[in-house]
Amino acid sequence: MSSVSGSAAGNPSGMTAASTVVSHEHHWFKEPTEPAPKRYVAWLFIAQFVFFVALLGPAIVGVGIKISSLVASGAIPENGATGAAAVLGGFGALFATAANVVFGRLSDRTTSRWGRRRIWIVGGTLIMTLGLGVMAIGPDLMWATIGWSIAQLGANMTLAPFIATLADQVPRVQRGSVAAWLGIAQNAGVVGGVYVAQWFLNNLVIMFVGPALLSIVAMALFAFVLPDKVLPVKPPAATFRDWWETFWVSPRKYPDYALAWWSRFLITFASFGFTAFRFFYLQNHIGIKNPADVVGVISLSTLIFTGTLVVAAFAAGKLSDRLNRRKIFVWSSTVLFAIGTVSLILIKDVPSFYVLEALMGIAYGIYVGVDLALVVDVLPNPDDSGKDLGVFNIANALPQTIAPMVGGILVYVGDPTGNNYALWFSVLGVAALIGALVIFPIKNVR
Repeated sequence: MSSVSGSAAGNPSGMTAASTVVSHEHHWFKEPTEPAPKRYVAWLFIAQFVFFVALLGPAIVGVGIKISSLVASGAIPENGATGAAAVLGGFGALFATAANVVFGRLSDRTTSRWGRRRIWIVGGTLIMTLGLGVMAIGPDLMWATIGWSIAQLGANMTLAPFIATLADQVPRVQRGSVAAWLGIAQNAGVVGGVYVAQWFLNNLVIMFVGPALLSIVAMALFAFVLPDKVLPVKPPAATFRDWWETFWVSPRKYPDYALAWWSRFLITFASFGFTAFRFFYLQNHIGIKNPADVVGVISLSTLIFTGTLVVAAFAAGKLSDRLNRRKIFVWSSTVLFAIGTVSLILIKDVPSFYVLEALMGIAYGIYVGVDLALVVDVLPNPDDSGKDLGVFNIANALPQTIAPMVGGILVYVGDPTGNNYALWFSVLGVAALIGALVIFPIKNVR
């Protein structure tokens, strides 16, 4: 049940709720206290899994394959692959950052009779599919970048309201478990996406577009079962300042939120800093020259990583809810991930790489099993969950812009071939370690 407070609750003029305008300080809905509906949780998992098969297959493997195909066609010079990966990934993440915040805010303010979240969830998936199609057939780096940017815009148009449903529907005592299932679905989607990319290695259109078409169906079914809340009041007209503040949550007023934001930023920077260069790390550092063999190693290593992650995330999420503790799980797992990232420098063969991927899967599994629950626990206002989670997702998306660009510079320091991974992974390890330290001062979460 929703509740209306402030000017909407005391409506002496007899106006309907739909036409009532609320003040800037509002509380449209109460924080949920009843367990989330089982079919919502089930379809949340299914839709997240299918969606990330569609998105992360191209992100992890497809980008490297697309760039390799452009190198083979002469559209990119042979020594320009790393730079092309930085450009393509950086622009895509820039669009992801803006879209997540803007459409998170728009979904908070949507007055449709279909609810606040549904239309954005389905519409964004359609746009993502269009962008992936453009990327698949793009004849050069410019068109591939345009396609990937459109895909990231659409994907984050979907993700902002999709993740906001966690705050809308799931009570605090259940968030660790449900957030863990989201983390499991996302990372299982990585495995599915990588294997789809491997199966359709020689057909980029099917690799990029096929899973995306299935994601449209999955998100439409999720939207159908979602008990989406209809906004009971008409929000005040947004001013220029309101839209500017869409990208901002005051760290002075909400220090716990700010600290959680920086923790996510730093571990994402560390994680994506490796992912963005993994294809070329395996080629140049480990010595796997054949692109098809690189895809095979990525596929198996991703399966190993995700297998350990699923077990760790499920256990951590359940234990976090039972103990009513979040911080110890988040900071300890981030420290372990930092150690694993630096250890990549020492890896010289494929079997050792697989072992390290298993250990990092455990660390990241504990993290994804609890961190989102911690984040939702420290959101400033449940009525603005889409916007605030959108701002928080800048900590996911911005490192994806920065990491390829910074890494694209640092891998060349002292090594004109672009293989100074010792320097780059050391920087990433320090970043992750700082991400663990900033969890300690958070006060309102145990």
